[in-house]
Amino acid sequence: MPDSPRRRRLRASTAPLASLALLLPVLGAGCGGSSGPATLTVLATSSMKEVFGEMGTAYRHAHPGVRLKFEFGAVPEMADRLAGQDRGDVLVTADMASMKEADDYLVGRRRVVAHDSLTIAVGPGNPYRIRGLPDLARPRLRVVVGAETVPVGRYTGQVFTKAGLTVRSSSKAISARAVLDRVRAGEADAGLVFLTDLRSAGIAVSSVPIPANLNVTAAFAAATVRETDHQEEADAFVAWLTTAPAQAVFHKHGFALPPASR
Repeated sequence: MPDSPRRRRLRASTAPLASLALLLPVLGAGCGGSSGPATLTVLATSSMKEVFGEMGTAYRHAHPGVRLKFEFGAVPEMADRLAGQDRGDVLVTADMASMKEADDYLVGRRRVVAHDSLTIAVGPGNPYRIRGLPDLARPRLRVVVGAETVPVGRYTGQVFTKAGLTVRSSSKAISARAVLDRVRAGEADAGLVFLTDLRSAGIAVSSVPIPANLNVTAAFAAATVRETDHQEEADAFVAWLTTAPAQAVFHKHGFALPPASR
């Protein structure tokens, strides 16, 4: 049949529609439905860095539909993050007071997932011959402590109160890891840190134990962040942290188990 002008106009008008029909399945494959595992952003205290490195692998094996992205920091850094637009999905802190301060940004149950206690971090070989808490009151000793507004600082204050000590600190830090870093770098002669933090330093620091009757029980807690896009998955992860597999990882890294998990 001859190729009339009318037929040529009809082919020209339908060509874009045909191209669109070929393109739609490709677009649908990229936009429709789930594109892969859900990713949970976990805002956690820096004291959890090593244990959560292993915890993430264990959780992925048990829950292949969820990926965990850990972001570690001190309380002020996590507070800034919660107050912003990208709040993350789960919060893990080193004390319940920090959980209470973040209450407006949290939902659901706050679960204590692990316990810890404090020790005195000193330079390798304990060059200043510190034997116990009373030695921290020496006039020329450089003692770094956590700020009063962060968990390790609050715990340190409780220990000094129990011991009846007044310690003049040479500096204050925003986290237990920051205290440890200053001792390790030689910027301080001693500082109070979590026992598990000390393990992470290896031979770079030594320690002096604090008697049990003067020590504290540090409670590490987890909760779901309000308005997360993955509340079901976040709630499940927070609950999983209290299960036997997770508690075994905590124990391996030196944390004590909460009574309900023993």
